Amino acid sequence: MKDAEDRPRAALWLLVMITISGTLAMHMFVPALPDAARALGVSSSAMQMTISVYILGLAGGQLVYGPLSDGFGRRPMLLIGLALYTLAGLAAALVTSVHALIAARLLQALGGCAGLALGRAIVRDTAPPDEAVRALALMNLMMMIGPGLAPLLGSVLVTLSGWRSIFALLTLLGALTLLLTWHMIPETGKPSGSVSAAGLMRDYAALLRSPAYLGFAVGGGCATTSIYAFIAAAPFIITAQLHRPLHEVGLYLGLLIVGMSLGNALTRRLVLLVNVERLLLVGNAVSVLGASALLFAVLEDRLTVALTIGLMFLYALGAGTCSPAALSKSLEVNRHLVGSAAGLYGCMQMAVGALCTFIAGLGQNPALAVACVMTAAALCGQASFWIALGQGRRRGA
Repeated sequence: MKDAEDRPRAALWLLVMITISGTLAMHMFVPALPDAARALGVSSSAMQMTISVYILGLAGGQLVYGPLSDGFGRRPMLLIGLALYTLAGLAAALVTSVHALIAARLLQALGGCAGLALGRAIVRDTAPPDEAVRALALMNLMMMIGPGLAPLLGSVLVTLSGWRSIFALLTLLGALTLLLTWHMIPETGKPSGSVSAAGLMRDYAALLRSPAYLGFAVGGGCATTSIYAFIAAAPFIITAQLHRPLHEVGLYLGLLIVGMSLGNALTRRLVLLVNVERLLLVGNAVSVLGASALLFAVLEDRLTVALTIGLMFLYALGAGTCSPAALSKSLEVNRHLVGSAAGLYGCMQMAVGALCTFIAGLGQNPALAVACVMTAAALCGQASFWIALGQGRRRGA
């Protein structure tokens, strides 16, 4: 059996490009919602369905691509996904009704999530553990920068050329990525040659029965995508509770992306000096500190813009530090199911983010709700990591 080091490599910049395409299409369209709603003659709530359906497609599709890639190979499933993403983007640019747009967005998400699931699996196929953590950290960094800039790019495109130009650009991006993947991405997995529904259920059941995998996956979601709760509530906290103008919201959210990016950059450096397990626990402990301090500030009625953004920057720094370590450790649990593990991990991340965002929307005090949710999530993440690492030690004993 070949070791990871001996398998064919894929260019990391191309894997980053493949991985961010799915989330880029989600965030870039957000500024165009009002314009598209007016053009198609529908309400804002109907147009918001294009975002909700897209998120569902991203989450559910990852459950399928992972195991299919274990059976038929990473390369063919990646090519199919990118082709679907490109064709669906073209369809979205040409639709004449909101129902057709929703259907096109669902297909676009089902194609785009191939990169989310398989880009990570390809890295894990071809790199030893420490190098994989560094590569995944870089991929996570780019995945955060991309969605951070996507709304700005979407706003520019809508202003200059209308909402359909966003899908035109996404179609061109999909076509270019598909062409580059065809020429440059080798097969990195060891496909079994067959997939069955019963086999898929067995694979996922095996992962879900593993306390180690569940610990890393649930902990990874709690430690990272729980920050969606603050991002969703930020306009209300900053404008209504901290009395700052709306145009400052984007700047403050950009600082959180800087924090997560810095955490990823630290992981890339520190993994050469510190073991992955320590990075995992210390990184999430920083997030626990940030969320707990925010909760204390809210309860003591001492919230200010500087304190809120400073503590959320601390939370983001911790999330960025432990995120690649959590993902890498989850993919090590069962080396025969790397594709399935990557897909399930991504789905669970988005599920945790959606749950945290929903809960944070309850109640009359957005800052208090967000602080409670993020503190609970960070603590849950820390407990999950301890359980997973303990299981790993027992298996190694």
